[in-house]
Amino acid sequence: MAENLLKSLNSAQTRCVFHVVPCSIIRVLICLVRTGVTHRPDSPLQILAGPGSGKTKVLTSRIAYMILHHGMDPSSICAVTFTNKAANEMRARLVKLVGKDSVNKVKLGTFHAICALFLRKYGTSVGLDGNFTICDSDESKRIVTKLLKPYSDFLASNDIQVNAATLCSLISRAKSKGETPEDVIPRKGSRHISSKATSSKSTNEDFQRVFAEIYRDYEKTLRKNNSLDFDDLLLFGVRLFSQHPRYAAWCQHILVDEFQDTNAVQYELMCCIAAASRCVTVVGDPDQSIYGWRSADITNLGKMRNDFANVAQIMLEQNYRSAGSILATSLAIISQDTSRIAKTLHTDHPLGPLPMLSSFPTEHDEAAFIAWEINRMIAQSGGMLGFGDFAVLLRFNAISRTIENALRKEGIPNRMLGGHQFFERAEIKDILAYLQLVDNPHFEPAFSRAINNPSRGIGDKSLGEILSRAQTLGISPLTLVERIHDSIIPDLKPSVKRKVQSFVNVIRSLRSSATDGMEPAQLIAKLLERIDYQEHLKKSQPDWDTRWENVQELISFASDATADASNVPVVDGDESSLQDTPLRRFLQASMLSSAGDQSNENDNEKVSIATCHAAKGLEWPVVFVPAVEHGTFPFYRSDDIHEERQAFQRLLYVACTRAQTSLYLTHTSNRKVAGVSKSRDLSEFISKICSKHPPLFSDMPHTHSIQDLRLVARILDRGSRMPDELEVKRRMTMLCVVCLKSLEDCN
Repeated sequence: MAENLLKSLNSAQTRCVFHVVPCSIIRVLICLVRTGVTHRPDSPLQILAGPGSGKTKVLTSRIAYMILHHGMDPSSICAVTFTNKAANEMRARLVKLVGKDSVNKVKLGTFHAICALFLRKYGTSVGLDGNFTICDSDESKRIVTKLLKPYSDFLASNDIQVNAATLCSLISRAKSKGETPEDVIPRKGSRHISSKATSSKSTNEDFQRVFAEIYRDYEKTLRKNNSLDFDDLLLFGVRLFSQHPRYAAWCQHILVDEFQDTNAVQYELMCCIAAASRCVTVVGDPDQSIYGWRSADITNLGKMRNDFANVAQIMLEQNYRSAGSILATSLAIISQDTSRIAKTLHTDHPLGPLPMLSSFPTEHDEAAFIAWEINRMIAQSGGMLGFGDFAVLLRFNAISRTIENALRKEGIPNRMLGGHQFFERAEIKDILAYLQLVDNPHFEPAFSRAINNPSRGIGDKSLGEILSRAQTLGISPLTLVERIHDSIIPDLKPSVKRKVQSFVNVIRSLRSSATDGMEPAQLIAKLLERIDYQEHLKKSQPDWDTRWENVQELISFASDATADASNVPVVDGDESSLQDTPLRRFLQASMLSSAGDQSNENDNEKVSIATCHAAKGLEWPVVFVPAVEHGTFPFYRSDDIHEERQAFQRLLYVACTRAQTSLYLTHTSNRKVAGVSKSRDLSEFISKICSKHPPLFSDMPHTHSIQDLRLVARILDRGSRMPDELEVKRRMTMLCVVCLKSLEDCN
């Protein structure tokens, strides 16, 4: 079959394939034809890909095959990922397969990025201005906090406790289901929103009415600010493509990665883009569906089979990541769910050491063991393993404190994945606020942040008066202060005009430069000089030098931001609606950027601590999963909800399948919860498989004989880093000396 496939390529295509990538697409074509790479592009396909099965390679190879073999125009292909990191990885692989020019024509990115791209150009068709600002979660929370205040007394009198973060989450959940404020108004016989804020049916109806009103006012505020939140990008994208199908007519085939994580709106968006061709390829794994709390709908796989004709389904069951023993344990965990789609995993890797299952008296003993074991394994591997090869995966972040303390005590460098993101830092948001205001003068959150940053003597009271006056006049706050500055509107008080003078001058200067096409990096440099931001940091922040380095990194990011508006097709010869500037492209890239996009090379030499959710899609040679206990896997509140229990089962499965060579599952007899020590039982997901034969677990730490090290080197492809026995002995001796010294210090 593979030989016939290669023969079907014409000579020019064959030369191209072999010339571009002799070791990648050819291996896929010859060895992995069964994976769906060569499935006909004019029919829908589902690829169910287990962890470590090379799904990204299959997806990129399928795109390349469509272009090279079937001669499809790259600009007619849409490839959707769930993170920018995944999109960048796919783009880099595709460049090697088909060349940069072809890749630049493919519509490749997240659902949000693709929607933003089209809404910038054609958003006027659905009532948007092209210079809309993307509102981040912090700004959404501030808006909701303000809207919540008038309801505080009513909620308190009805014993309803709710905060802005909860309301933002509920709004996002409603939007991900396509529900408008009118849809969530309580009606007789309607299903109520589930909220921990209420207990009785009557109070739940009261809460739901308040929620509907806040949701409605939140939407009005966003429109007034000429802004969209992240959920709106998808909703307006659906509106654009469904109401104006011609804007999606360019698409001959859409490919969607991580399909099991799509929600109702994303599924509808996929259908809208595929409306003309009905040609879809999705890659997913229902066993790794862990985002139900974000409204991901695992039933979309079945829905697709109903909505599209003759959907083919292919299983990827070859695992290239993990040792055989890790796969056996992982499969035993997930196979307890008898309702799952029956599929398995197999590997050509050796069996390797059994995963270790160990119990400890307390969480402190558990953490100390993890720290000691990391140091021991590095020493016993003769340095073939480093700190960056280890990960500790947690059910939730609260468990991390004890782990971090233990690692710090042993001098083990570590990092928290998914921690404080670059674009969430205060100094970065300060600079972005000015630039957002230059691009979109109606964006009130940016005005409120920039007007007194650095300080211009405008306090909260004066700011409130400015915002109130602007609302009364029906203009934006920026327009108001500009008119006060120009003496068109009387000063609110004698000092306001003087205080806003420098602010207005800065905004106008930046606006003029942006209109002339100045690059974002130069705009930022100009802004920093005009407001003397470095001096502001020196006076206000003890760690000003670190913050200033972050600002310099923002300039570097601005230099690299290369979102290309020319990738959007011209529809009906209409280019007049294209509203695009270098500044707007930079702002969009920064707002859609994710944590994985900003990496620090030094982090590769640190132990990774992450939630199981944040670890999805990643891998490490050695993985520790602590607190494998009832109350954690599964969580207490999921005891009576079968679907939630299954979700926690899948979450543990995802955590275990991150490991390549060694897996440790630990639990405690007692663990402090909210300051109170409570007895704990081993998770039922593990206890049910402990008696299996042959055994799935060992109660002993992994030893690293030279034979074991060869196995590790084979799986990790580190044959050139194999240590000799003398190096192993030297490192183990040093570790013992350190251990003895610690014991002496304790005594």
